[in-house]
Amino acid sequence: MEAYTKLSNVKIIVLAVVMFGAIGEVCHAQSVCNMSREALMSCRPAVTPPNPPPPSAACCTAISHADIGCLCSYKNSSWLPSLGVDPNLAMTLPKKCKLSTATSC
Repeated sequence: MEAYTKLSNVKIIVLAVVMFGAIGEVCHAQSVCNMSREALMSCRPAVTPPNPPPPSAACCTAISHADIGCLCSYKNSSWLPSLGVDPNLAMTLPKKCKLSTATSC
């Protein structure tokens, strides 16, 4: 049981480091999955519950240049919900933007 607890603590620490690294990237206007901070923010209304509007033209342009596989890696992360983003709504953006990029996360 003690080994399990230590392993769980290690997982929590690793997750925290990854989350702070990702947040740091966004805060310093670096790109995340080929999306700048501005691009990410242009999509935020379309992925924020409860009644999100359709994605804006700026959001769709950003999504068209994004690394969808990379974005999929955040789908089950607690990072998106902590920012008020619904991961399920986020995964629908390519379809809503009428992009041929399939999301099979």
